[in-house]
Amino acid sequence: LSPGQKIVTFVNRKLEPYRGCHTMIRAIPHLQQLMPDAKLLIVGETSGVSYGAACPDGEWKDKFLAEIEGQYDPSKVHFTGMVPYNDFIPLLQLSQVHVYLTYPFVLSWSCLEAMSCGCPIIGSSTPPVEEVLKHSQNGLLCDFFNPQQLADSVQILLEDRAMATTLGHAARNTILKKYSLQTCIDHQINLINLVKNGGIIP
Repeated sequence: LSPGQKIVTFVNRKLEPYRGCHTMIRAIPHLQQLMPDAKLLIVGETSGVSYGAACPDGEWKDKFLAEIEGQYDPSKVHFTGMVPYNDFIPLLQLSQVHVYLTYPFVLSWSCLEAMSCGCPIIGSSTPPVEEVLKHSQNGLLCDFFNPQQLADSVQILLEDRAMATTLGHAARNTILKKYSLQTCIDHQINLINLVKNGGIIP
């Protein structure tokens, strides 16, 4: 991998539908038709689940890859497994588009890390993502269940690098403004003081 390559990243702790692996994998054939030179890096364990139900037959990765068998070029799709943090950040810094999908659930720290790295991000239009990503302001949003819309959105950011850069800078500024360590500590202290002074009844 090197800077300038069309690298698309997607991260799950463990690949599962809760975090949108089905939509990402189903988007691969259309994405490769649109951008045949793109490299897709899918980070995360390929067995088991972290949050949702286990696959009833084997592993989720294999189930969804079987759906698209013969429709895509597997040599440009790389399942990395778990990646050490010291390698994960440089990977995000190389990424030209980062995809983050989730059910209405707790937001993953990987989404905030990608934003902090200045990645142009495509997120699912689900409540936890919409708290941090605003469509066309600091990222793009797409329907969680729509693989073609996801692939189309990836194409937009891979081709329009000026837009991608603008959205990536805005994503990083969002993190610096709202989620830096000092900002979060200040919020925590204010919350403690509210409880201490009776402003909030625990």
